[in-house]
Amino acid sequence: QLQASGGGLVQAGGSLRLSCAASGRTISIYGMGWFRQAPGKEREFVASISGRGRTSFFADSVKGRFTISRDNAKGTMYLQMNNLKPEDTAVYYCATRQNSALPTTRSDEYSYWGQGTLVTVSS
Repeated sequence: QLQASGGGLVQAGGSLRLSCAASGRTISIYGMGWFRQAPGKEREFVASISGRGRTSFFADSVKGRFTISRDNAKGTMYLQMNNLKPEDTAVYYCATRQNSALPTTRSDEYSYWGQGTLVTVSS
């Protein structure tokens, strides 16, 4: 089970850190990722990280502003979001793969999903 948290309301240019805590399952060897869904839009990839945290991918829209990390000892993944823009407003979901340590941008390659946390960026 994954529990996403850390969302909230922030002004443009501000920062937030999202957390994704895993329970009932060891995540340390699996690739994990963040996706987001804005109102009226499809879910889109944001960032992903390998099981050991050595490799990560980012959507072009967040490169240079977002970083992804994980603390396997705590069973938690993070998304640090800086210089937030109104277009970053969305529900953010975390996910983990079931059989691979590799990061991936494809949502259909993730097996377990958190419930989402809302990020609202005001202009």
